Amino acid sequence: MVPVVATRQQVEAAVSAAMARVLPSELAAADPLVRRSDRADYQSTVALAVAARSGRPALDLAHDLAGVIEGLPVTVSGPGFVNLTMPDATIWDQIRLRRGADRLGVGPSLAGERVVVDYSAPNIAKEMHVGHLRSTVIGDALARVLGFLGAEVIRQNHLGDWGTQFGMLIQYLGERSEPAGHREMSALEDTYRAARARFESDAEFADRARSRVVALQSGDPATLAVWRDLVDESVRAFQAVYDRMGVLLTPSDVAGESTYNRFLADVVDELATAGIAVDSHGALCVFFDDITGSDGEPVPLIVRKSDGGFGYAATDLATIRYRARELKADRMLYVVDARQAMHFRMVFETARRAGWLPATVIAVQVPFGTVLGADGRPFRTRAGDTVRLRDLLDEAVDGARAVVAEKSAHLDSEALERVAHAVGIGAVKYADLSASRTKDYRFDVDRMVSLNGDTGVYLQYAHARARSILLKLPEGAAAVPPDPGLAPHPAERALALALDEFGDTIGAVAATLEPHRLCGYLFGLARSFSDFFESCPVLRAESDGRRANRVALCDLTARTLATGLDLLGIEAPYPL
Repeated sequence: MVPVVATRQQVEAAVSAAMARVLPSELAAADPLVRRSDRADYQSTVALAVAARSGRPALDLAHDLAGVIEGLPVTVSGPGFVNLTMPDATIWDQIRLRRGADRLGVGPSLAGERVVVDYSAPNIAKEMHVGHLRSTVIGDALARVLGFLGAEVIRQNHLGDWGTQFGMLIQYLGERSEPAGHREMSALEDTYRAARARFESDAEFADRARSRVVALQSGDPATLAVWRDLVDESVRAFQAVYDRMGVLLTPSDVAGESTYNRFLADVVDELATAGIAVDSHGALCVFFDDITGSDGEPVPLIVRKSDGGFGYAATDLATIRYRARELKADRMLYVVDARQAMHFRMVFETARRAGWLPATVIAVQVPFGTVLGADGRPFRTRAGDTVRLRDLLDEAVDGARAVVAEKSAHLDSEALERVAHAVGIGAVKYADLSASRTKDYRFDVDRMVSLNGDTGVYLQYAHARARSILLKLPEGAAAVPPDPGLAPHPAERALALALDEFGDTIGAVAATLEPHRLCGYLFGLARSFSDFFESCPVLRAESDGRRANRVALCDLTARTLATGLDLLGIEAPYPL
């Protein structure tokens, strides 16, 4: 497909062409600094930016630029602002082109790029809790956006499915004579806690548990059978949560710690042979000149412990090596809590030294903050336990049900449950994604499901309102193209220009890995549509041409909101 060139990009091209004619060559390639403006459709501040280096007054430069910009009405204001307005016909032509294009005219700018997105990563035999929410939601949104732009996205769910805790749990289950086979996840959580308490209080049991770890690592069939049962039940439970949340992850995306066991010895040997990892008190460690602790001593990355066991670092290094060599990744995104920043910094640097991450491969951590309770404190149950993710989702859906029942009394019970689910889950996701991912945010259901303000519910209702207008049109009216000869109402113009920013916004999300940019765009679009709805009658427009233009705006708004919400992993239910 041929992408639709956004109006802002057209303005940037026009200003850049003028800069080439007016400015010296060393300044002509500067950023044209084009932004939306209240004085016109767009404003360039480049004259102000380069005035000092050019040795000329900014106002003089602005007038010179304005004098050679072609195809756009231009004015100069203030100390050197260049104000540019799109021709009316161009405004309507952009709407027509985007309506007729695949994917709203957004091109596959990342085609040919292979990206591994590592996200969610719960632990086997433990229920997903609030701590898994942000990784799951942010990672899924990024996977969707990158895929929309044409990248080949490889989703990876790096489950915690190996280690000492499994010897402890398997031994405990065996001593209780529990039969192999299906075990409910909620019961496993309780069993895990009991096993942990026994491990910490009973030295003899702890020794037997450690022996069970050895049996597991050496491939003992009976031990492996119980371990596989634990993994299978956990994956089923995780998938039930993912399906409820509308997350893209499936069992085929699971690549837990155990996946890389067979590579650990080779990874460590390569590091040792190359002199990258060295002995330190019996452990094999990697050190860094610029990473020290509060005492000024170097902080090591331990790849093999003094007892001969492999730590998380060895597994993470084996994972990177595999993804670079076997999956042929161009980029690796690790959507992991900000508190792991130091660990991943050391892992990435070690992989670079070892040559497993060549300069052509990018590996980055995508950090995020913490979910807090409505009171701004760490999110805990009254008993002080971590909140289960499914309980959190229940609370949001219950809150949404009350709001939807009051707002949409026409829905029958089945439709009410369907919409309450879409609104509740969407509210959780939007509240998470609309916050800058590096900051903490408060989980406040009442605010999340509000119809007012920057919420997912507000966007869902804006989409439903736009669609409801389209369904009331006479037959064939939706297919009439916009009339380019009509001057747009200010609210029409604002909405059209907002719609034209969709592609740029998606590109910015992919470049910065910040989904909140898409949320902010969609909220602004919904507000522009609300202003348009209040100011510009559609079904009772004063002429057929005016109605055609407004129908085109409603149609493109509904499709843009639906597409944008889908990229966030949020449904756009209708009727609502």
